[in-house]
Amino acid sequence: MALEPHLTSMADDGKLHIVMVPWLVFGYMIPYLELTKLVAQKGHKVSFVSTAKNIDRLPKLPPSLSSLLNFVKLPLPLTENLPENADANSDLPYDKVQYLKITFDSMQESMAHFLEASDPDWLLYDFAPYWLGPIAAKLNISSAFFTIMIAACMGFLGPSSAVVHENDDRNKAGDYTVPPKWVSFPSTVAFRLYEVLRMTDSFMGNDSGVSNLHHLAASAKGCDVLAVRSCSEFEPEWLQVLEEIHEKPIFPVGQLPTTAYDEGDDDNNKDARREMKEWLDKQDKGSMVYVAFGSDAKPTQHELTEIALGLELSQLPFFWVLRKRRGLVDTELIELLDGFEERTKGVGVICTSWVPQLKILSHDLVGGFLTHSGWSSVVEAIQFERDLILLTCLADHGLNARLLEEKKIAYSIPRDERDRSFTRDSVAESLRLVIVDEERDVYRDRVKEMKGLFGSRDKQERFAVAEEMSSSSEVSEESSEVVLLVIGGGARRRRMRRV
Repeated sequence: MALEPHLTSMADDGKLHIVMVPWLVFGYMIPYLELTKLVAQKGHKVSFVSTAKNIDRLPKLPPSLSSLLNFVKLPLPLTENLPENADANSDLPYDKVQYLKITFDSMQESMAHFLEASDPDWLLYDFAPYWLGPIAAKLNISSAFFTIMIAACMGFLGPSSAVVHENDDRNKAGDYTVPPKWVSFPSTVAFRLYEVLRMTDSFMGNDSGVSNLHHLAASAKGCDVLAVRSCSEFEPEWLQVLEEIHEKPIFPVGQLPTTAYDEGDDDNNKDARREMKEWLDKQDKGSMVYVAFGSDAKPTQHELTEIALGLELSQLPFFWVLRKRRGLVDTELIELLDGFEERTKGVGVICTSWVPQLKILSHDLVGGFLTHSGWSSVVEAIQFERDLILLTCLADHGLNARLLEEKKIAYSIPRDERDRSFTRDSVAESLRLVIVDEERDVYRDRVKEMKGLFGSRDKQERFAVAEEMSSSSEVSEESSEVVLLVIGGGARRRRMRRV
C-alpha cells in the first residue's frame, strides 16, 4: 500500500500535525478543505486523507500553503456491487451509495496504519468513518468529530447513546416530523413526511448494515470533542442542545464560506467562462434565477419537467446547472421536454457541465438561487446576498430548510406532504414571490443581515483553529466561537478549548 511520506508530531517545534478525514462527497470535502486552509494558515501541518480520484479533482490550493499540506491518497478497495472508479457519492445513483459506505468501512486497516505511522496530534473525522474515534483513542490521538451539518440538524437527531443502544423511542416516520422531546424551546425544525419517506434507509439501514443515523451517533459518541459547522450568533439554542445531549465539549468552527479557487487555464474553461460572462452581462441587475442542486442531488423526470415549466412560467431569466445523471452507471437519465430550450433561448441558459458557482452568485444580475438547501450552497448564497428559494432533496436538506424558513431567510416551494410533488405553478409563484413581488423584502432584508455572519473572511479568521497556547495562558473573553487546540503541559493527549 502506497502512503505519503511519514510525518512526525509537530509538538517539538511548537506546531501541530492534524489529520482530516472527510466523507467521500464533494459537498463534505470542500468544508473540510476550507478548515484545512485555516489550520495551515496558522502554520500547522495538515494531512488531508481521501482516495486518489477525489484528491485529484479537488480545487487547487494556494502555493503558499503547499509545504504545510500533505494530501494522502489511500486506495479504495474493490468490493462487490460497487462499480469501478466510483469514489464519491456523485459517481453513483442514490441506491448504490450504500455500497460506497461498505467499501469505505473496509479501509479501517489502512486508516489505522496511516495514523499509527504518522502519529498526529489531532484527528478530525466525518460521520461515515464512525470507527475512527475508537481507533484514535487506542493510538492515544485526540479526536474531534467534525460534522459539516449545522447544530440544528445534529441537535434534532438526538443523543448518540439513544441511537447506538437502540433505545430511541422514535420508531415510525411520523416521529421525525415533530421537534424531539429534548428540545425545550419553540421550533419548527423537523422533517416533512415526504422527506422521511424519501430516505427511510437513513433511519432504518440498508445493505450496509448501519444506518446514516447510527453513523452520526457513533461518530459523536467515539470522539473527544464535537466540532460543528456553526456559530453562536446564528443558532445558540441548538448549540446548547448539543452540549446537553452529548455531554462533551461542543465547538462551533464557523460557517466556513467557500473561497475562490484556481479554475485552471485550459482553453475549454476559458471559452465557457467568456460565453457565460457575455450572456450574464446582457441581463438586468437582480433579475436572474440561478438554479443548481449540488453535486449529488438529482430530481426525478417529473420534477425536472415541473421545474422547467415553472421557470418558463415565471418569465424570469435563468441559469440552470442541470445534472442529468449520477455517475456513468446511472441508467435513469432525465431529459428536458422537447422544444423547451428553443422556447427559452435568450431567456435561459442550460449548463450540463461544471460551472464556477461562486463567480455566478457574485454577479449582480443574480436575484435568487433555487437550491436543494445543502449548507455549502446556502452559505455561498448568503455571502453574496442572494435570495433563497428551496426545493429539498435528501439528508439534512429538510432540517436546513426549516431553520431557514423559521428565521425568514428562505422560502420553500410548497409540496404535497406525502408524495413530495409540486407543480409548475408553485415553482413560478415561489420564484416571483422571492425575487419580484413586494414580499421579497422580508427575505432580502434577512439575507442582508446574515451576510456579515456567513461571508466575512475577517470573521472566519477569528476562528483561530489549531492555535497553540500553554496551559498557564489566560483565557480571554472573545467570541465563544473561537476554537483552540490547546497543548496542555506537554501532555501527549491534547485538549480542545474554546475562548
